[in-house]
Amino acid sequence: VAFASLQTRKYSATTSRLAATNYLLHYDYIPDVLEKRGPYREGHLGVAKKLIAEGKCLSGGPTGDVGMEVPSGALFVFTDLESAKLFVKEDPYIDAGIVTSHKIVEWNVVVSKDDN
Repeated sequence: VAFASLQTRKYSATTSRLAATNYLLHYDYIPDVLEKRGPYREGHLGVAKKLIAEGKCLSGGPTGDVGMEVPSGALFVFTDLESAKLFVKEDPYIDAGIVTSHKIVEWNVVVSKDDN
């Protein structure tokens, strides 16, 4: 019965507190990221921590295949598009060539663990 009601619920970004729009920033890294990131890592994390403190970045971290030893990229969650773009602009991994490509996509959160 509960499942049936979920199927009929219409999506609306304005009617549900759970239908929040966030922005996902995905990075692709160079294969030897662990060897090359050292001089830039503090600055990279510093930009993320600054935006987290301002409430603009919700989380972030490395991504890769299950059981990875070397990350193939990273994923960050932002509350607004401008902050995601600012992160890319200020992240030293970009200028250092650690990031080979990046993409920002919109993510509409419709369900979460807080869904009542």
